[in-house]
Amino acid sequence: MLQKYALFLKRTIFANQKKTILVKFFPIITHIYRCYARNRAYQLFLLLSIGVILSSCSATRFVPEGQYLLSSVRLRSEQPEVLPSDYRTYVRQEANSRWLSTVKVPLGIYCLSGTNEKLLINRVMHRVGEAPVVYDPALMQYSQASLASALRAKGYLQATVSVDSTLKGRRVYLRYTMHPRQRSYVVNVYREFDNEAVRQVVERDSASSLLYKGMPLDLGLLNEERSRIVHRLQNAGFMNINNEFVTFTADTTAHSHAVNLTLRILLPPKVESRLGYQRYRIGKVTVQENAMEEAQADTTYYRKLYFVSHGGQRINRRVYARHLFIEPDSLYRDVATQYSYQNLNSLGAINFSTIHYATPELGDSTLDVNVAVQLAKPHGISFDIEGTNTAGDLGGAASFTYTHRNLFKGAENFSLKLRGAYETISRLQGYANQNYIEYGAEAALRFPSLPLSFGERMFRSYRGITEFSLLYNSQNRPEFYRRLLTGTWSTTWNAHRKPNLQHRFDIVSLNYVFMPWISSTFRREYLEGDNPRYAVLRNSYENLFIMRSAYGIVYNSLRGRNGGSLNQTNGYQIKANVETAGNVLYGVAKMLQIRRNLNNAYAILNIPFSQYVKFDFDYSKSFRFTEASSLAVHAAFGLAIPYGNSEIIPYEKRYFAGGANSVRGWNVRTLGPGGYVGRDGNIDFINQTGNLKLDLSVEYRAALFWKFEGAAFVDAGNVWNTRNHADLSNGQFQFNNFYRQIAVAYGLGLRLNLNYFIIRLDGGMKAINPSVMSGRGHYPIFSPSLSRDLALHFAVGLPF
Repeated sequence: MLQKYALFLKRTIFANQKKTILVKFFPIITHIYRCYARNRAYQLFLLLSIGVILSSCSATRFVPEGQYLLSSVRLRSEQPEVLPSDYRTYVRQEANSRWLSTVKVPLGIYCLSGTNEKLLINRVMHRVGEAPVVYDPALMQYSQASLASALRAKGYLQATVSVDSTLKGRRVYLRYTMHPRQRSYVVNVYREFDNEAVRQVVERDSASSLLYKGMPLDLGLLNEERSRIVHRLQNAGFMNINNEFVTFTADTTAHSHAVNLTLRILLPPKVESRLGYQRYRIGKVTVQENAMEEAQADTTYYRKLYFVSHGGQRINRRVYARHLFIEPDSLYRDVATQYSYQNLNSLGAINFSTIHYATPELGDSTLDVNVAVQLAKPHGISFDIEGTNTAGDLGGAASFTYTHRNLFKGAENFSLKLRGAYETISRLQGYANQNYIEYGAEAALRFPSLPLSFGERMFRSYRGITEFSLLYNSQNRPEFYRRLLTGTWSTTWNAHRKPNLQHRFDIVSLNYVFMPWISSTFRREYLEGDNPRYAVLRNSYENLFIMRSAYGIVYNSLRGRNGGSLNQTNGYQIKANVETAGNVLYGVAKMLQIRRNLNNAYAILNIPFSQYVKFDFDYSKSFRFTEASSLAVHAAFGLAIPYGNSEIIPYEKRYFAGGANSVRGWNVRTLGPGGYVGRDGNIDFINQTGNLKLDLSVEYRAALFWKFEGAAFVDAGNVWNTRNHADLSNGQFQFNNFYRQIAVAYGLGLRLNLNYFIIRLDGGMKAINPSVMSGRGHYPIFSPSLSRDLALHFAVGLPF
């Protein structure tokens, strides 16, 4: 069949070509095909790829007569400090897109079709593929002018752009060359005002100015300075000042690149002075709940605020007073409006809010404010069903969630979630029951405030949530029954002035792990005796108590924009977390002189507690090349050290490698620690963990067609133990050897971007396998095998 397909390609593709030189490539294709004659997977992949690539050669048959196919567009600069990538967006017509910046696959798909639009197959191929880009001379001239204008906006006032076009048959190749020449710089900065009050406000904030002697004449910086000044004035009571009040004049002389820059803040033409420079103060502030209701309105007064309610106040007035930044008898501040919107709309009990400033009469400086709040429905119910697949074992899960958005009339959010799951377990011998059953309940109560507040001023500076949660989870497996009870008191917050930096503090979290039943088969094979191979395993199946606290930060350079997602951006994100457990209990045990158990550990009510410190760091960065392509890098490091009352980190706190978000050439929990080789599939998921983790990834992302995106990635990393555990050979971290145990994988991914979330399928291949210390097996990249090296991962969301 494959031979027939190759012949079909030769006849159909080359029959559409007028240039017989392409036929010379067919012997090369046949030679490559024969080299892989024993591997049908490689055969099919090769022939399909060749079919798509060569079909793009017939693209000109879709181009109208007398016109040309835009084959490529190049952009270069004569000066190295001017990067072409910074100006690529000013090119108004690009050639057909390339998958992973290499092959024009969408065009090839389009050209596999015919020109008869009545046929369904042709319409489908045209929709999935990408039509040939027909060269437009007008867009070329527009691109040339846009590039020159962009260069001049950066201070290259004598910049020009030349265009070279090359015709080859019915194809055109464009090359834009930027000639920036010398850049202009500011030698003097002058300021002019026509209002004394405005001058005082601006000069008081001169330390924040972006203008300085020696700066390049950059239009972008001038626009930023204009926005900064307007924002500063609008926060000082000048509500009517806008960008039209701020102008710049650049005075240049012939044959000189020195510029005298003048900043002018003047009243625009046809604007009344008393209106433009009026400084406003806040008058009466009214908060109105559910204004659309027809019930009789009641008006009350609390902390200088008027409250209008219909049928009684639904949310406590104290909540509004704390979340509103607009204060009576204060200067108008635009930022107070923004912060008030953020605070009110962050409350789950509020559906939406509007803030309206009543227009005063000319000469009146008092602004009355009306805050209209539309409340959300207090109760909510949701039901979810999901399918599960754990290493080929199929199952299902269902959850029911009830939410109350205003439990105590203080915008408190209460949620109760019930979840149940069932899974059939195969390939497990010697056990009476072959099913997995899980059920659990989780309750959470969130307060829209911080647990402690050092005065009203500090409270208004931060936006925070305090949460109390309680979780119970029951797992019944053929090998054992496991119960987990967790209670947590935590808080999250961020400063209004620093929305990119978010803090989380788990004040205290209590975790109790209880094993009510362990099968005799599992106990006899793995837990009884002193076989050192099962040391980590035995520790993971004991009753355990964890009392921990943790503090973490997340800094996202794009928070508030693009939903914080780094995909196809130039943003970055940093995560850091420190966690400690058992210190308070250890101190109490020593002070009370509690006796140690047989394992030389302190126990509370005969339950040993864990003691450890854990540190995690995660960094992600995206570099955007074009509107449809970017490069993402990721680095993560984690270290957990047991001490005092513990010798091993609890299983829930240990690290694992492999899977959809780690080294994607391995399935989850099948890599490491170090060069360890798994030998028992029933317990290796326990042994193949560690207390030190390293993950490194580089991923190129590009749009393909419709909502599909592609990726090419390289992952590296592993987990290790910092202590030597018997029978976990090559699993200990050693400075002089760890680099040899770093696993490396490479692969391709397909993503379906549905805007709200991304569904992805990644295929990873092993490149360097640390479980094989030498020989060809250590470097499978040189002798790849799909059955041995391929791991497929289906997941929701990007890996980082």
